[in-house]
Amino acid sequence: MADRVTVIGWDGSPLTAAARSALAAATLVAGAAHHLALPEVPPGAERIRLGSVDLAARRIAGHRGTAVVLADGDPGFFGVVRTLRAPQHGLEVEVVPAVSSVATAFARAGMPWDDAQIVVAHRRTLRRAVNVCRAHTKVAVLTSPGAGPAELALLLEGVHRTFVICEELGTAREQVTVLTSDKAADHAWRDPNVVIVIGGSGGPATPASGTGPGGPGGGWIGGRDPGYPPAVRGWALPAREYGDGLDALGEGESTGLRAAQLARLGPRTGDLVWDIGAGSGALAVEAARFGAAVIAVDADLDACDRTAAAARRFGVQLHVVHGRAPYILEDLPEPDVVRIGGGGVPVVSACADRRPERIVTHASTRDEAEAIGRALAEGGYTVECALLQSVELDTGAWSERDRSVVFLLSGVQERREASR
Repeated sequence: MADRVTVIGWDGSPLTAAARSALAAATLVAGAAHHLALPEVPPGAERIRLGSVDLAARRIAGHRGTAVVLADGDPGFFGVVRTLRAPQHGLEVEVVPAVSSVATAFARAGMPWDDAQIVVAHRRTLRRAVNVCRAHTKVAVLTSPGAGPAELALLLEGVHRTFVICEELGTAREQVTVLTSDKAADHAWRDPNVVIVIGGSGGPATPASGTGPGGPGGGWIGGRDPGYPPAVRGWALPAREYGDGLDALGEGESTGLRAAQLARLGPRTGDLVWDIGAGSGALAVEAARFGAAVIAVDADLDACDRTAAAARRFGVQLHVVHGRAPYILEDLPEPDVVRIGGGGVPVVSACADRRPERIVTHASTRDEAEAIGRALAEGGYTVECALLQSVELDTGAWSERDRSVVFLLSGVQERREASR
């Protein structure tokens, strides 16, 4: 087993005294090709080209001597330290950090990054990384081969963003390119690279603006500041938050029904939610407030306008699509969860064909509920149904103001959820 393992971060700057000392004593050095070419690497040390970190960790664990692992940026920030410290390797690790590639990328762009979301994009996580870019106004994406700027741009089709693409940071071949997302797929990009994805309502229009949701004075928490715009506490908000009077919400958008639908959908960061028949946009906005990306669909142009206005009011990112389901759904990206506000069995069946984890809808009559339940079951979903009744009272006279009785249906794709 290695006597000592030192992980050295490298950001293109001259190595620190601690890093040079560790390298001078190393009998094994692991790193990328440009790391192994550094003049400080001892000529007699065993060299390992770092591909699989897990495989390298096993070789280091079997080495008798002093090992050094070189990694770009801060190796403790989405880096090799996590793998090297895994219990099965039994390695004692010391770390000499450097500036992370994310910090360097934002420095090159001249932008603050305390209000940025940070995601890692591999082939298996690319879609979820894209959903974060849909939902937030400033995102740094640590890319990988096959999940780079071009792939991000292709999956963001229809959503306008600005890309700041930082290639080979810290090397002589470093290059920073600013372009719109629709142009990124037309280029070949060098690895490694970091992509800063910015734009959308409430966010910076260009890298030069430098201001994000935290405003010029900054926020108090990393990532999206929950206090910007002025936060409305709670969810399944009352009708008055979406307009004047009870008419602000349409049929099937009552507070109680939305609360139950949101609880069953469970929208979260990295998800893509379809809200079909968005109406006022109340549920779409609240799903987005949980951090999910949302596509709101409605055949009524006025409803689309109301949904877009609600998104602006609450400072969330929505992609509003005008069109009639199920036909409009064919060209939409794959959803994780779906809420159906109207359309009946044909829309339910079309959504089930896309295999989201969960589908939630409602029905006004038992016959309609049974038909929707059969469609969900035939689509391979486990079906739940509950009869919800809510009564809003005027607390001045303690008289009934509004009553809602509805069947709530939800379908769960058990096999897919179990595999996640």
